[in-house]
Amino acid sequence: MPNPLSRSVFLSAFCLTSLLAPIKPALSHEFWIEPEKYQVKSDDSVKAGLRNGQMFKGARLPYFASRIRRFETIQGTTQTPYTARMGDMPALVLEDLEAGLLIALHETTPDLITYESWEKFSEFANAQGFHDIEARHQDRGLPDAGFGEYYIRHTKLLVAVDHGRGTDRAFGMETEFVALQNPYTLSLPADGSAAEIGVQLLYQGSPRPQAQVELFDRAPDNTVQRHLLQTNAVGVVQIPVRAGQRYLLNAVVLRPLEGEAEAVWETLWASLVFAIP
Repeated sequence: MPNPLSRSVFLSAFCLTSLLAPIKPALSHEFWIEPEKYQVKSDDSVKAGLRNGQMFKGARLPYFASRIRRFETIQGTTQTPYTARMGDMPALVLEDLEAGLLIALHETTPDLITYESWEKFSEFANAQGFHDIEARHQDRGLPDAGFGEYYIRHTKLLVAVDHGRGTDRAFGMETEFVALQNPYTLSLPADGSAAEIGVQLLYQGSPRPQAQVELFDRAPDNTVQRHLLQTNAVGVVQIPVRAGQRYLLNAVVLRPLEGEAEAVWETLWASLVFAIP
């Protein structure tokens, strides 16, 4: 199960008052579901790939049941487990569509990374907003090298079918984003300026306050900007959006792990992908 990833990252804390100033790319490794089309007709199909990479660009991964803890699609009030053939690419192909907001959820099984130096882990943790990581690590009496971290991905995709009407909601993932407005039915300013969508970040079913959120904004020409935002006291962050843009949100929980031989930390990654018509 080990899948060593190199995480060389930087970034300092970024407050909400300065949100939207583009910042230099970090070398974290996001995981998300990306569709071929964000708006489809009900007599068409939704095709979406699992992707792992950075700056909203990455390799498309095949469907492997052994690496999936949960994979579901939601149309209206119907929530359906999704299965495919081993090795299928794209990993999600859905037909028999219902008009409205289609939601796809994907949760991975745990995977392991081992840090051979303190610097790599410290850089990663600080880049994700955990600036007290050195004190937390030392307080537990942990070694500076040769320790492991398990990571689990919790992803969500929003796609419009026909009119795209509907609402996102929480689905019980240990950490997840919930869009408080539907991006496909949002009223946009006539002058082309940005509108806002509220998104709430949850952890174990409760709002996660003062948490760092990465926002990746892809323009129609496929250029990507990355920004750091922060949730408020009730776990909500306002996402500025423009017509024709695609968005990836990412947030990480970093928590201690006890009683495991291979890992002493665990990260839970949440992502959300949608587009603005």
